[in-house]
Amino acid sequence: MSPEYALEGLFSIKSDVFSFGVLLLEIVSGRKNTGFYQTDSFHLLGYAWDLWTSDRGSDLVDPLLDDVSSMHVALRYVNIALLCVQEGAADRPTMSDVVAMLSNESAALPYPKQPGFLNVAKCGECKPN
Repeated sequence: MSPEYALEGLFSIKSDVFSFGVLLLEIVSGRKNTGFYQTDSFHLLGYAWDLWTSDRGSDLVDPLLDDVSSMHVALRYVNIALLCVQEGAADRPTMSDVVAMLSNESAALPYPKQPGFLNVAKCGECKPN
């Protein structure tokens, strides 16, 4: 669920992009976002972001995908997924852009910004409607 929907009840096509990013992270990592407990991260997005920003994105990739020929593709998918789950809806790509990024392996990708729901403190700001 996108941050803008969870916190403010706002839904848009960028909410679907957020959900796609979570799904892509689950596929590449082989881990579920729900019920995820690892290190100090309370969910898969935080864990992925911690690894990505410490230049250890390959640690996120499911061992079944861990061969030299597919690792660069898997890391590209992690980058795309992190672009999809950026906190601000305006920062997320459109699904057309996502399809283009997935289809064109030579296109440069921007560095993602912080994902939504990165830390528990944000959940403390949640207000019931």
